Amino acid sequence: MQMTSDQFALLAKQLENLKDRSAFYAKKFEGIDLASVKTQADFEKLPFSEKADLREAYPLGLAAVPEEQIVRIHSSSGTTGTPVIVPYTAKDVDDWGEMFKRCYEIAGITNRDRIHITPGYGLWTAGIGFQNGAEKLGAMAIPMGPGNTNKQIQMMIDLKSTVLCATASYALLLAEEIEKRGIQDQIHLRKGVIGSERWGAKTRERIQEILGIELYDVYGLTEIYGPGIGISCPENDGMHVFNDYVYVEIIDPETGEVLPDGEWGEIVLTTLQKEGAPLIRFRTHDLSRIVPGTCACGREDVRLDIISGRSDDMMKIHGVNVFPSQIEEVLAAFDGASSEYQIRISHLDGRDTMRLYVEAVSGEVDFAQLGKQIAAEVKSRIGFTPLVKIVELGLLPRSEKKSKRVYDERYE
Repeated sequence: MQMTSDQFALLAKQLENLKDRSAFYAKKFEGIDLASVKTQADFEKLPFSEKADLREAYPLGLAAVPEEQIVRIHSSSGTTGTPVIVPYTAKDVDDWGEMFKRCYEIAGITNRDRIHITPGYGLWTAGIGFQNGAEKLGAMAIPMGPGNTNKQIQMMIDLKSTVLCATASYALLLAEEIEKRGIQDQIHLRKGVIGSERWGAKTRERIQEILGIELYDVYGLTEIYGPGIGISCPENDGMHVFNDYVYVEIIDPETGEVLPDGEWGEIVLTTLQKEGAPLIRFRTHDLSRIVPGTCACGREDVRLDIISGRSDDMMKIHGVNVFPSQIEEVLAAFDGASSEYQIRISHLDGRDTMRLYVEAVSGEVDFAQLGKQIAAEVKSRIGFTPLVKIVELGLLPRSEKKSKRVYDERYE
């Protein structure tokens, strides 16, 4: 990834007097002369910021503008510690809406569509981001939020919703419920905009198979506006990230070295226009790569490949580093296995044990044989043998938000 002259001009403006405007960066960049950042190489010497740094700024220490310019705050969940509170100016809200509008347009969504929004509203950035973009587009927003599946489906039918916005987990839950009721012919959906969690090919295929819709991956995170900083296009060859708002780097998660295009590593993002809480070299812990070359759709934005996992999702079992995405790759090789699985890790009799629960696609599958085959494939690819149990389709829990796949009981 090479920073363009336009991006560098935006960055220079972002860095100008940043330490005077932000107590957070006055501390973060203490002893660093930001005026000396003249090249991309200079920029790449700046320290990374981490979520832990942002937590230390709680509640409003991230603000880089006077309080009277802050029109809204959003926040991370805080489930793993002190929440991160992100202030927004009116321009930030407007810019976020513009990016999301672009996302819809890239997906072929127009002001004639009716956009059914199921992600949560409130402190979380999700639902309101989808709505902001829909209103910018001039489309009808149907702000359902999560839960109450009966009402979701009824409104979907009565209002003839054409676009579903959801997490992959909830899109699957809705699709399976629609299939169970046999009402696919009453559903008018034509596209789905899916975000907030990593999802595998099998989940995508199952949602598409049931609902018969085109699916698009939308990318974003609370600290960087929220969902809508990038989206996949009809070519399905990576997610376009908007170069005029966000600069993307891929680094080696262990060394911090910036990696060439095409190599897998951790996504690092820098906001180029954000006023309320600009972020410089923020480590997302999401794992991906920059897709080399220009997309066949003609857009010249930088493209990120699928999110393969998170650097902090790694599990260590029998001395082997394991990511959930590796398990998904194994399951993808078996026609009898569905997209749904659950990993439970425990420490029994002095050794770590992984139990892997996998849903079969139907009752016609030989559960015992499929379990043996999956266990052997995990052993072959990853290096240890899990205890695999095949269960009936629909037996594992579904979620209205993000599905929890891994339960590490060693530390409970």
